[in-house]
Amino acid sequence: MTGPHDPSDSPVIAQELSRSFGDQVALDNVSISVPAGTVLGVIGPSGAGKTTCLRLITGALRPTSGTVRVLGQDPARLTPSARRRIGYMPQLLTLQPDLTASENIDLAASLFGMLWGTRRRRVKEVLALLDLAPVHGRLARNLSGGMQRRVALGSALVHDPELLILDEPTVGLDPLLRASVWDELRRLRDAGRTMLVTTQYVTEAESCDLVALIAGGRLVALDTPDNLRRQATGGEVIELETSGTFDVDALHDIEGVRAVRQLGLRSMRVVVDDAGTAMPLIVNVIGDGGATVVSSREWRPTYDEIFAELVEQTTTHEDPAVAPAA
Repeated sequence: MTGPHDPSDSPVIAQELSRSFGDQVALDNVSISVPAGTVLGVIGPSGAGKTTCLRLITGALRPTSGTVRVLGQDPARLTPSARRRIGYMPQLLTLQPDLTASENIDLAASLFGMLWGTRRRRVKEVLALLDLAPVHGRLARNLSGGMQRRVALGSALVHDPELLILDEPTVGLDPLLRASVWDELRRLRDAGRTMLVTTQYVTEAESCDLVALIAGGRLVALDTPDNLRRQATGGEVIELETSGTFDVDALHDIEGVRAVRQLGLRSMRVVVDDAGTAMPLIVNVIGDGGATVVSSREWRPTYDEIFAELVEQTTTHEDPAVAPAA
């Protein structure tokens, strides 16, 4: 975890958490603490252990070893007042098939003790947010899979909880609706809410304050999106094009240059500690070599590439090499 924060103040704390099913290890020694007022994305491919992690955090499963605290309590023994401070959307939907979309969300609001007037207003807001107003009167069993997920998400959001635990909330949603859901999650974050969100869409890492990358049941990395990028690439990455051929080996002697890769006769990718400091030195060395810099830009790998690189680093225990070619 980066940045100063007292783990004891975190709404969610998991320490050395493991869970096995027979001889199969689903989660292996995972420690996560979620600072208040942040969005932590738990990201990884299907079967990585994300849902097992959330089920342990919600108390639906008991750990084989390790401990979990949610709002300072054992999640399997939460007090009623603590439960009202949490919104949870499971991966497997639990809608009432014979209630309408609006009635399902209203039922969730009533279970959390919302009064009728507030409940009615909030249900309308959630229906509009998730583009469910046109089907508000349709029975849940007659909704498409994507619409059912929207209703389930609305049921988790409706009482405006302090802590939101969402398992794959955007799966099956179109890109525009996924973006609107993340806009709402960020709005809730800005209002002081804390969110723990799993997703198999690695690109959604950019929308999180902190990202936990999980693969094969292990925590591969836990950091901010920008720091994960630096961890994967080894620093900041600059792509350069020169006016003529140039011996890139000369760049290795520049302070702050970590790695260089030749991409073509007149193009290269340079990993540096700080682009602002290194770039003037790079321009000078290239000039001394008889060429000029025609263009330069920051190269930012996709989160699919970042995830693959961090998994590879964890597997091989090698220091990150120069960033892979796009």
